[in-house]
Amino acid sequence: MSEISKQEIVDSVPQKGFFGHPKGLFTLFFTEFWERFSYYGMRAILLYYMYYGVTQGGLGLDRTTALSIMSIYGSLVYMSGIIGGWLADRIFGTRKAIFYGGILIMLGHIALAIPGSVALFFISMVLIVLGTGLLKPNVSSVVGDIYSEKDERRDAGFSIFYMGINLGAVLAPWITGSLMDYSFHLGFSMAAIGMFIGLILFMITGKGFLGLAGTQVANPLSGEEKKKVYTAIGTGVVLIAILCAIAIPAGYLTIDAFVALVGILGILLPIIYFTRMYRSPNTTSVERSRLIAYIPLFIASVMFWAIQEQGSTILANYADQRTQLNFLGIELEPAWFQSLNPMFIIVLAPVFAWMWVKLGNRQPSIPKKFSLGLLFAGLSFIVILIPGYMAGTDSLVNPMWLVLSYFIVVLGELCLSPVGLSATTKLAPRAFSAQTMSLWFLSNAAAQAINAQVVKFYTAENEILYFGTIGGVAIALSIILFAFSPKIQTFMKGVH
Repeated sequence: MSEISKQEIVDSVPQKGFFGHPKGLFTLFFTEFWERFSYYGMRAILLYYMYYGVTQGGLGLDRTTALSIMSIYGSLVYMSGIIGGWLADRIFGTRKAIFYGGILIMLGHIALAIPGSVALFFISMVLIVLGTGLLKPNVSSVVGDIYSEKDERRDAGFSIFYMGINLGAVLAPWITGSLMDYSFHLGFSMAAIGMFIGLILFMITGKGFLGLAGTQVANPLSGEEKKKVYTAIGTGVVLIAILCAIAIPAGYLTIDAFVALVGILGILLPIIYFTRMYRSPNTTSVERSRLIAYIPLFIASVMFWAIQEQGSTILANYADQRTQLNFLGIELEPAWFQSLNPMFIIVLAPVFAWMWVKLGNRQPSIPKKFSLGLLFAGLSFIVILIPGYMAGTDSLVNPMWLVLSYFIVVLGELCLSPVGLSATTKLAPRAFSAQTMSLWFLSNAAAQAINAQVVKFYTAENEILYFGTIGGVAIALSIILFAFSPKIQTFMKGVH
């Protein structure tokens, strides 16, 4: 295909038809809505499926192992986005990457929906990780393609798109959580059906509504390069299969060993990224200074996500094991608490956006916003230890304590997450703008890789020490970051 200009792509998309936005936003909104519905619906009940006994319809895995697997799974999902972005840029184009990713996700949920063995469970995880890596980063990229760079509707379009993400994330846990008591596999079937609906909508409306958006391969491989890449991929798959066939029966590749391996990767990958960008001849001295400023922000982000992502592991376990689920005459499902985070974001995101605009020049600097995010994250863990401290760790807790903990961490998320995305684009070296965004998402991957080890220390008996230590470390880091904010700001060289 010959090179198509950005303007030709925009002109090929019907520019009105979805609340005053390009028609393609309808396609992308609902594709992402159903993808997030399937992902969060599955994730809301996955931990329980792993550690519930076989007689309860689960796999009967050890609870600590299940918590580690959940963290590793989340880490791999974020790592796979790097591969998905590369494949879209060099081989498929973003449209095909979205479609292939959706098929893999759907197949993964179908595998989960089939009552079977632990082996089938791990196959489903591989499919969902690869599928999400292909679909998730590339949908956002196509949203950018349907607007011209000077289009004043662009930011509002992204806001509508992210509303789709959060609406899917709010609704799914209620549905799959309600089905969990009947059958886990019924819940996983709903996730598969959600992704199937998303794929059908993408196929039916995509061609007419999206025009040429996402059809171009940004930096295609030459014929010779393709041969080398396909050979390398094929060789890699065969080698991994052989290693697994030898290592698993011999007892070398256990679940614990795999968790440790991903944990090392989660820390090594960001270090390699930072080093490569800093030492590159394409990075200017000003950009090197900004990269140094980005390091404490990255560390703060890892600490924040290490707490926030425990909402689907430790706090999900807490909802199931430590929470009074009969509340005001209503029988609550533990999975329903997974809807709180996206629900609070939908309600509070406009408030925070208004607040930053209202404050104008008086708003906190980027490092200070990060320190506030860390402070709230730490407080969310301090709050959840209070009921155990007051009444002991062997009694059931009022669910409002859990609601309060989720609420406080969302305050932190709204201080740190949107600001982090914006800061990443501002501080990125020009030659590595896309890769720096991948680096931002690796902070979440690193956090969850670390969590896979940290969650092993949690038990109901030592929960006060567990929550207190992690919450205390986050608060201490937030104070240090706040104190050093002016110094970090000087390294940012004019970025505010």
